[in-house]
Amino acid sequence: MRILTAHKFALVLLLCIAARLGVFAIFQSTFAFDQTGVIHGSSAYDTYARYLVETGVYGKSEPGVPDGHLPPLYSYALAGVYALFGRSSLAVAVFHIALDCVSIFCLYHLCKRLFPQGEWVALLAGVFFALYPYLIFQNLTLIDTPLFMALLYGFLLLAALLRGRPALDREAWLLGGLAGVVLGLAALTRPNVLIVAPMVGLWFLFRRSLGQSLLRLLPVALLSVLVLVPWVARNYGIYDTFIPVALNSGDNFYQGNSVYTIPYFNAGYDVQWVPPPDIGDLEPFTPEANAALMSAGLTFLRENPQIIPELLWVKFKIHWSIEITPLRNPEPGELPRIDYQGDVIAETDDAGNLSLGALPPDDPVGQYSGDTFELGRVIHRYYYGALFLLALAGSALALRRWREVSLLWLVQLAMMVAYIIFHPSTRYRAPTDPLLFAFSAYALVWLWLTVSERRGRSLSGNVHHAA
Repeated sequence: MRILTAHKFALVLLLCIAARLGVFAIFQSTFAFDQTGVIHGSSAYDTYARYLVETGVYGKSEPGVPDGHLPPLYSYALAGVYALFGRSSLAVAVFHIALDCVSIFCLYHLCKRLFPQGEWVALLAGVFFALYPYLIFQNLTLIDTPLFMALLYGFLLLAALLRGRPALDREAWLLGGLAGVVLGLAALTRPNVLIVAPMVGLWFLFRRSLGQSLLRLLPVALLSVLVLVPWVARNYGIYDTFIPVALNSGDNFYQGNSVYTIPYFNAGYDVQWVPPPDIGDLEPFTPEANAALMSAGLTFLRENPQIIPELLWVKFKIHWSIEITPLRNPEPGELPRIDYQGDVIAETDDAGNLSLGALPPDDPVGQYSGDTFELGRVIHRYYYGALFLLALAGSALALRRWREVSLLWLVQLAMMVAYIIFHPSTRYRAPTDPLLFAFSAYALVWLWLTVSERRGRSLSGNVHHAA
């Protein structure tokens, strides 16, 4: 028992590792893309990584031809795994599990700083993360989520340490510079993380003056920009125009802001399947095509202002749904396809109900309608639903420490705004769910301490009465 007490956090990490290795072993046929050829997550990352190993050039259209369609960092990290261990699903799983352990480490130390009874809140939040079914599955697939989470949580921990420094000494400058590097790397994984930066600046003002906050955050801003400069320069050399990080923003914006968005969401489908707009003869995945897609989304909003309130409400509900969204996926069909857009067929019945078909039989998305995944949806509903309700209670109980815990609220707000501007789904919200679970943990710790205190008072009163 003493060993368990002395190594509580290590046990949380072991729980994380055991849960993921267990799921990987049980459902190996689902994750073993190197054996089955079926990639859950994103096959584009696999293509980028293979071509990087083969040619040293970042591009997915063909070997040796560069592009800037997706943010690069995860593909480079994946290429490193392939170069060291071969194209191995087990190696990828171990890499992702290690990243999850880094995220839990950062979450643990962040909660210790922000909450009363911080250690117990931190341990329980770590357990909720370790056993979160949705993230266990997602982070074993070929996806950038585990890397993004490790960088996001690392940035938040460094920001908390920086704000807590009593003086602007050398260690404070070091923390600021390191936070900037981590933020820049996170932006090279998912650029929408940059919306978190001003929220962190606002959080600094809750404890620091404007001047102190600016001085502490100056190295964060400078170093994050410096990290991005080489990639921006590389893209400028290829396309002869400024591209912040990647060329998928227009596509994502149009999907979340088109005539199809509300009908698709209401029917339970992800908007990645919406028919693309007419962009003429523009070559896909180019700056011109990206700008045309962004323009198509903006044109829809400009010409239909009356629909914006409903659009925002529908996206808000999708973002916070306790169900796994999308609720439905296209059904397998017989038609071949080159990509998702254009080959999935949308049909409506006499009642106006929308259904999507023509998904190739071997597409991994077709598996998500099977019995195993349906059971996963039920488990998620109760796991996330219960913790969501506890988080609401924990948020109310933590109001007295709002200057500290508001960091977690502000991150949730920032990411919600980002995905409501573009388009939401469970897989996009999931990286910040463990931050929400910190409030769930606080609610349970508060309840335990309150009950224990009342029992102690009752026992003390009974002893006094007997005497």
